[in-house]
Amino acid sequence: MPISQTQGSGSLATVIDEHLRWLTQWHRAAFFGAEAGLSGPDAVPMPQAFIHWMRQAKAQALALQPAVERLIALHEQLHRLARLMLTRIHAGEILSLAGYEAVLDRFDEFIQQCRRFERAFSVAGSGIDPLTGLRNRTGMMEELMREASRFHRSGRPFCVALCDLDRFKLVNDTYGHDAGDRVLVAAAACLNSGIRDMDEAFRMGGEEILILLKDAGLPEALGVLERLRQDLAALPVQLADGRVLHVTASFGAAEADMGIEPDRLIERADQALYAAKHGGRNRVECWTPPAAAALSA
Repeated sequence: MPISQTQGSGSLATVIDEHLRWLTQWHRAAFFGAEAGLSGPDAVPMPQAFIHWMRQAKAQALALQPAVERLIALHEQLHRLARLMLTRIHAGEILSLAGYEAVLDRFDEFIQQCRRFERAFSVAGSGIDPLTGLRNRTGMMEELMREASRFHRSGRPFCVALCDLDRFKLVNDTYGHDAGDRVLVAAAACLNSGIRDMDEAFRMGGEEILILLKDAGLPEALGVLERLRQDLAALPVQLADGRVLHVTASFGAAEADMGIEPDRLIERADQALYAAKHGGRNRVECWTPPAAAALSA
């Protein structure tokens, strides 16, 4: 059964409530185990609400998403570490400050991630991406269809561009997912403030953003995109620990022609993006018809 917006946020609220009660019991077991009758590594059972939520997520392949994988890993780390501390206490060891804080750190991070998922589910139906504040795929396709209809009526051109942050996986792997989120938020804000008033930016998913350039032929669109590319390259992104990152992005653009469907136009922009990536990254490329490309080769 799929996790609906209401079910997703509601079941995670249960997960949070259950874990708050679990932490209280864990504290009693850790510090007053004998007196409270909570001795041994299994004195405080693992809450079951998250297990149920995880089964639903796996049933619809949601668990394959990196953010969900991270949430599941945090849950496993939290309970493995909490059980280890109770095992040591039962063996006669005194709970160290480092061990205690390690459990609390995992708990805080797990609850924080659950609450982020709650917010994501609550706005999923609004057409807004909860991380970047950009419109998501639902709003994107509606706007592309409207722009295509206007183009067919008036003949006034428009373009679609895909922006993909360069080596974004390396940012996540090197600095962590929080740093990756900060980069995405900063890049989205930079693009959204840099496009023309009539244009719109949408988060496609991951680190890819689609830009709809209305009432613009390819030369004008390329000018806008080159300015955005330069703005992103000059953008400092400050991490939680004070370090500053600089990132670049590649852009692929395509101009609509009569009769083209939005999906096909996005495919052309994606082909141009592929050329930008393989041409060295941090550049803007436009889609070229195969015949023209063959003549220029």
